[in-house]
Order: sequence, then C-alpha cells, then structure tokens
Amino acid sequence: MSALAERLIAVWYAEAAPPAWLRALEPAYLGVTALRRTGYRRGWLRSGHPGVPVVVIGNLTVGGTGKTPLVIWLARQLADRGRVPAIVSRGYGGTSPGRPRRIGAGDTAAEVGDEPLLISRDTRCAVWVCRDRLAAARAAAAGGADVVIADDGLQHYRLGRDLEIAVVDGVRGFGNGHALPAGPLREPLARLRQVDVTVCNGDGRCPDGALGMRLSGDDARRIGDGSVRPLADFAPGPVHAVAAIGHPERFFAHLERHGLRLLRHPLPDHAPLPATLLEPGDGLPVLVTSKDAVRGGSGVAGAWEVPVVADLADRGQTLLARVEAALGRYPERHR
Repeated sequence: MSALAERLIAVWYAEAAPPAWLRALEPAYLGVTALRRTGYRRGWLRSGHPGVPVVVIGNLTVGGTGKTPLVIWLARQLADRGRVPAIVSRGYGGTSPGRPRRIGAGDTAAEVGDEPLLISRDTRCAVWVCRDRLAAARAAAAGGADVVIADDGLQHYRLGRDLEIAVVDGVRGFGNGHALPAGPLREPLARLRQVDVTVCNGDGRCPDGALGMRLSGDDARRIGDGSVRPLADFAPGPVHAVAAIGHPERFFAHLERHGLRLLRHPLPDHAPLPATLLEPGDGLPVLVTSKDAVRGGSGVAGAWEVPVVADLADRGQTLLARVEAALGRYPERHR
C-alpha cells in the first residue's frame, strides 16, 4: 500500500484520537454531506426511481465490509424465487461510463470494474454499470428486471430506494468513529438508525440487532484450468497470499483458519497485481481473492483463486423476509 494509505488506515483504526489536523477537516466533510442529503430530502436536488423495487446494499465506512458477496447471495436467492434481479454499480476501477452499459461476455475489469465483473460471473444476472446509478437502474428495468440491487449505493441519493441494507465489518467496526478524513466514516453513525437492515460480517464489533454473516469457502480454484483443491492441501505452507481489496487482513485470516502459513502481500483496493507477485521465483503457490482473479493480468493463470460465499445466520431467512416484505409494499409505496 502507499505510505499515505497505510498511515490513514492506522489512524482510523487506532485506539488513540486522530491528529488535530485531520479532525479540523472533518466538520467540512460532514457539512457537505449533510447539505447534500438535505438537498435530496427537500427536493433541491433531483432524485428518481426506475419503476421497479430497488434494494440498496452499502456501508458507512470506506473500504471493504463484505457487501459484494452479500449482493451475489441476494441476487441468487431472488432469482431462485422466480424474480428477475439486475445489479447496478458505478463500476469503480473501470472506465465508469457516463451512459449505462450492460456487462457482456467479452468485457474486462479495466472496462467495467472488478466487482461488477465478479458479480456478473457469479450470478449470471444482468449487471449494469454507470456513474449515474439511476440511469443504470432505469436501463435495467427497461431490460426486463423486476427488482434492482444497487451495489454500494447507500450514499447515492439520486437513486430512490425501497430497502436499505448496511453491511458492517465485525472485526474493524467503525474504527475511531470519526468521519473522513479523520476516520473511515462516509456518514455519521446516526445514519445507521435510518437503514432498514444491518448485516454484520464476522464477530467482534457488531451493532445491536445486526443480522450475522460470515464468509465461507474451503477450496481454491486454479485460474488457468479451473482445477479445484481443498485449501487444507496447501497447509502448512508457506504460500503467497495476495489481496488488493478493501480489507486484505480478512482474506489472510481466512487462509490462516485453514492452517496455512502466509507470505502476506496486501495491496491497495482495486490495484493491479504485479507479475513479480503472481510468478514468484521461489515456486510457492500464489493464492488470490476472487476480485483479484477477475481483474486478470499477466501471470494470473498460474495463481489460485479462493472463492468465498456469504453464509448468513438462520440461512438468511430473516433478511429474505424483510426483502420480500419491502418488495411486496412496492406498488403501494409508489402509487
């Protein structure tokens, strides 16, 4: 990671208060955020709705919380129940098109972003990317979707929504509780009381009433030929563990729970994977996250992807009941 990124993350998740110069900038950020929300609430800024139910899955903090696996899980569940879900995303890490673009078979992460490409691969649902998520949602509805899932759209108030799900990292929580740049919060903690459902990924610092979730996965898949091996086969190691995600330590901890000894290679979120890490001279196996695997690049075919899936408490029945209730109220809310 860059020195600045490492320094900020260390500050955000430290026990001590952030430096005064960061705290001095926090009120300006909160002021702009509050003004923007007020603008949408009072109609000074225009929002809209695509005409089908919208479920937003996002978080309050910068960095990964596990929302992408939850998006994939929910899309699959809705499809299994006869719905036609589509996912919309900004397409961060790609070219972020100004007009809606549906991900196709030949698209790359450099074009559409690694997370949308992963969601498309693992759900086989329509995934639309656009800087304007309202435009993407309207395109999805016009394309036949009867429910839209917005990936990381909690702060995208231009897009109207019928249900909000906030995902919290159970290990890191909300860090020092400060907003950017003094802390990791995109919005004040009070915002959490306004969402419909809170899901907590992992144990430790979960808000009261949050639904539990874990990321599980016991196998690795060789990217080049698709062959599968249990993670336990790589024990005791060492192995190279490469992760360019919002919280690399979550990936490393997952591997260590399977008995692996790691050579850690954390990288900034969405960063390209250097060939020197994918093809190390020592001949040791290289394990990467699914998000890194879809990003591709030179040498990635020889690495091993470690897929994970969302595993929700009570098999997700509580969350599904709340989603179905929101979908059922949709016609009444928008008459």
